[in-house]
Amino acid sequence: MPLTLALHTVVSRSFGQNTFVASLTGHSDCIIVDPGFDATAIQSCLTQHQLTPKAILITHGHADHIAGNQAMKRCWPECPLVIGRDEAHKLTDPQANLSAQFGFGLTSPPADVLVDDGQVYEAAGLAIEVRAIPGHSRGHVVYLWQGGDPWVVFVGDVLFQGSIGRYDFPDGDLDQLLTNIRTKLLSLPDNTVVLPGHGGATTIGHERAHNPYLV
Repeated sequence: MPLTLALHTVVSRSFGQNTFVASLTGHSDCIIVDPGFDATAIQSCLTQHQLTPKAILITHGHADHIAGNQAMKRCWPECPLVIGRDEAHKLTDPQANLSAQFGFGLTSPPADVLVDDGQVYEAAGLAIEVRAIPGHSRGHVVYLWQGGDPWVVFVGDVLFQGSIGRYDFPDGDLDQLLTNIRTKLLSLPDNTVVLPGHGGATTIGHERAHNPYLV
């Protein structure tokens, strides 16, 4: 019988950024993807659903996707902070994570685990494939769970419902972004659920057919 994923979303009011809490249905261990500014709301979600984080997965190091890292590590210091190898420096560099440009100089604890393209990382009973998709940010990765039907991919700021991520940041690149979306995301089954860093969920099939940047 295929496994099923229990998903909870906490939306940060300041940037409209999605933090995802994911666990196998009926299990108390979970992963957190991209803790945003509303750390208290994330903690409340975990308490409400009686979940314990076993890994904090970061798609990329921009401030709105790492703002909750410090609070998460304060509560669960043994919970590893996981990020793509080429993105790790942004955690502790306010210029690189773009917070300095917004005037608040945010930093995160450093990474505990660095992951690379094609690697499978396991936590909370979930085997997560890492796929590097630079273009929005040089070291951006997405996290693909293939343990159930449909598959689920946490895409950060690479792909949105009807749009794609910005590519005008210092390490952005439109050609890289489009090439990697087409080769590493649009190659997934049509019913794969896409969970972006902002906005609503979509599917690979829907974006392949209707996203104006990709058709």
